Amino acid sequence: MRSSLGGPRVLLRRLREVMAEPVSAQARLDKIVTVIAANMVAEVCSFYVMRADNTLELFATEGLKREAVHMTTMKADEGLVGLIARQAEPLNLQDAQHHPAFSYRPETGEEIYQSFLGVPVLRSGNTLGVLVVQNRAHRLYSDEEVEALQTTAMILAEIIAAGELKSLARPGTDIALTRSLALDGQPLSDGVGLGYAILHEPRVVVSNLIADDSAAEQRRIDEAIADLRASIDRLVDRGDIVHGGEHREVLETYRMFANDPGWTRRLREAVQTGLTAEAAVERVQSDNRARMLRQTDPYLRERLHDLDELANRLLHRLLGRDMVDGRVQLPDNAILIARSMGPAALLDYDRSKLRGLVLEEGGPTSHIAIVARALGIPAVGTVENITGLVEAGDAIIVDGGAAQVQVRPQPDVEAAYKEKARLRARRQEQYRKLRDVPSITKDGVKIALHLNAGLLIDLPHIQETGADGIGLFRTELQFMVSARMPSASEQINLYRTVFDGAQGKPITFRTLDIGGDKILPYMRTGEEENPALGWRAIRIGLDRPGLLRAQLRAMLKAAAGQSLRIMFPMVATVDEFDRAKAMVKREVTHLERYGYTLPTSLKLGVMVEVPSLLFEIDEIAHRADFLSVGSNDLMQFLFAADRENPMMASRFDPLSPSCLRALRLIAEAGAKANIPVTLCGELGGKPIEAMTLIGLGYRALSMSPASIGPIKAMLVDLDAGAIKTHLDMLLAEADGAASLRPALMAFAQNHGVPV
Repeated sequence: MRSSLGGPRVLLRRLREVMAEPVSAQARLDKIVTVIAANMVAEVCSFYVMRADNTLELFATEGLKREAVHMTTMKADEGLVGLIARQAEPLNLQDAQHHPAFSYRPETGEEIYQSFLGVPVLRSGNTLGVLVVQNRAHRLYSDEEVEALQTTAMILAEIIAAGELKSLARPGTDIALTRSLALDGQPLSDGVGLGYAILHEPRVVVSNLIADDSAAEQRRIDEAIADLRASIDRLVDRGDIVHGGEHREVLETYRMFANDPGWTRRLREAVQTGLTAEAAVERVQSDNRARMLRQTDPYLRERLHDLDELANRLLHRLLGRDMVDGRVQLPDNAILIARSMGPAALLDYDRSKLRGLVLEEGGPTSHIAIVARALGIPAVGTVENITGLVEAGDAIIVDGGAAQVQVRPQPDVEAAYKEKARLRARRQEQYRKLRDVPSITKDGVKIALHLNAGLLIDLPHIQETGADGIGLFRTELQFMVSARMPSASEQINLYRTVFDGAQGKPITFRTLDIGGDKILPYMRTGEEENPALGWRAIRIGLDRPGLLRAQLRAMLKAAAGQSLRIMFPMVATVDEFDRAKAMVKREVTHLERYGYTLPTSLKLGVMVEVPSLLFEIDEIAHRADFLSVGSNDLMQFLFAADRENPMMASRFDPLSPSCLRALRLIAEAGAKANIPVTLCGELGGKPIEAMTLIGLGYRALSMSPASIGPIKAMLVDLDAGAIKTHLDMLLAEADGAASLRPALMAFAQNHGVPV
């Protein structure tokens, strides 16, 4: 049966008139359900809103008993309405009362109605309510009527999102869109941050939903789709990426979706119902999100990101905007929300206003996590669908230590976290009291505690924490935050400032570790199928010697009259280190020839992070002045587990026997060659891991500033000899154990070591 009043376009125009009327929220809803019922020749139209307690409440009806409004409720797993909310799909029945999920509500008077059509009210794939029409006659509703009701549901979703219905909620209840959420993820950076949500890639807000000229909107959507397809074709066919790789597969996926007849048909059908082109994209993508968020297949869930990206590109084309809008201006107390982002993007934001970071992707050893820790920003990763659950400006609490995110928290929850932040501040004050306490174990073993750094804002932490120096200065961060290649004088000035800030304490400069996920926007490195295993770090330096020589020369000039320690990353063979040493010697000779003052001492070291070096460990130890373990990449390569992949982030434990044996091998090689060995990966900044490293023979650890206090508090209560004996025994008896963590935790507890 077709609508007797002209179909969905007439319905939308009538709804626009109702939405413009100066009436109360309840009066507007009452008029909306009346208009829908009349347009669809339905005897009943009912609108249910999802509440914060996961209950659906009847907010308006035409045809059922009016006294049932705000009195009839059902759980999200109850009745036909609950079934629609749970599955986020339409339900079209000609005999509703005999459906297994039917739930009788005597207060509504709906027992006389047989046919039933219900659709979810969706926004960003999240169910906000359910819209229902009913008739006495046994009949199935037409596809046109289903489409019309779905389109109308989108209008209701925007009414909910605008906050107009908050005033209708009964005391003690909230609608679902504004409900408090407690979400779990993975810990990236410790600390507690309270603030307000800022989306790293803000969603395009579609304000004009109802079309004035559907034919014109149809032309707009067709032109935008054609333009989108052409732009993707150009990207795929570009000469510099034609030979394949993961990047090409991503673009091919975009092209496949952009040319999918089903996707384009749904867009056109949505426009035909009377929506604007932008609203049609929003509606189709919300339906896609709702369906795919309920999938259990990881591959299908991952495709959701592809569809989101495609819809976003299409919306930008329709609105005539660039995909990249430039840096967002942060308000005070900003909590940054993103699906994923690189470390350079985070460094673009005003650190003084950032209070936290929440990501859908990104594990504890990802580079974004490292930078967040360096900046002291509480951060949580792998928080599912956070970009779809949060609106810009929502109150957010980030608990990096507990890996929890509170969205729109209740006042008592907010008060509890404020108290937790105060307690943490007091604990930090206790750690600060340890600043001048020597980092010596109970049995008199000195453990040097260094900082990982890379920005000038890190330098005050040396004095604040009482650190023994900088065990890793990431020189690439200067290159990543710059719009162009830093000049020689800019590099020299940075390194001199670092020496001044260290006030005589030792500094280990790591040469450029670019490539992988640390791409410089002004430097073409080519596309690679597996960047983490590709052309990066020392490999770039040796292949482009001018770049490495310029950096080495800047370091040597900046260190005039002082001690200089230089470390080379991603060294895979002894030969690579020999070639790097030769480059340093050449630069020293050059500066001597022109009368420059040289460093008083020069030490050259190797970052042990490529497993091949474990099989040349004695040779490299006899050539290097020091070794430094990059545990993040070493673990990644040992386990063949991409540290940027959230599915791999917690799959392997670094406290497994295989990992600990590799780490012990490095420590023993350093001791045999009588050279210092430092660990500067994330392992060194965690108390239980640091305790274990001391047991393996490590006497120098480098970490984020926030970790110095907890690590010192641990080691002053630790007997280094006891943990070594216990660890040797555990490794000897491991016999296939997946992890020694439980046994090591038990040791700490039994010996009163705070971990």
